[in-house]
Amino acid sequence: MDYEVRLDIFEGPLDLLIHLIRKNEVDIFDIPVATITDQYLEYLDLMETLNITVAGDFLVMASTLIHIKSRMLLPGSDDENAEDPRLELTRPIMEYLRFKELADDLSGRDVLDRDVFVRHFPPDYRGRFLNEEPLIEVSLFQLIDAFKRVMEQKLPGVQLKFQVEPWSLKERTTSIMDQLKERGGIYFVELFEQGRTLAELIITFLAVLELAQMGLLRIFQTGPDKDFRLEPHFKEEEEQETDD
Repeated sequence: MDYEVRLDIFEGPLDLLIHLIRKNEVDIFDIPVATITDQYLEYLDLMETLNITVAGDFLVMASTLIHIKSRMLLPGSDDENAEDPRLELTRPIMEYLRFKELADDLSGRDVLDRDVFVRHFPPDYRGRFLNEEPLIEVSLFQLIDAFKRVMEQKLPGVQLKFQVEPWSLKERTTSIMDQLKERGGIYFVELFEQGRTLAELIITFLAVLELAQMGLLRIFQTGPDKDFRLEPHFKEEEEQETDD
């Protein structure tokens, strides 16, 4: 069985909501709005601190969550005849999930027709994964969770306040690419073993996101409780171009 692994840096607010719902293991029709709202805002604060561009849609969703949270705190909000304010979230989430399911189904089909390219795999592609567990797609928010765990272990109690120096970020991306080229793959937590300061940890994380955004990394898990693994997705000439 073949698996396509991708990392989508440009995920939207509904992706974050779905991530939080799954993380909290709650019913999509019984969303604890207060909890989800607080966690959603924490993610926005963290992404802003890490200089991850937050689109306007994220802020609109934040306003929606706060509005629903306030409505549920008003007297009479538990009236059985009143429409549940949370449906304002449930409906678009369900619709979004249906579209994603259809898109995944279509992308998984081999289509042969005019102006359509056939998907080609390297000769050893199937052999590489024949005896391995299925690869699990990794999202931006899962990476943020993993980075938070690294921060808690390395620098417990430290507040994330940092301004990235462009030259440092470029230097770290080059260093990671060199490691990938030499070793063929590396685990996410291994990248932070030498990091001792807040600046080093954040730059390393941003370098991973930068390389993933450029399509130079494959990031995946081989199981729900396994550490994320990074593998190179670049040729030598591509590496030279990024260094220029």
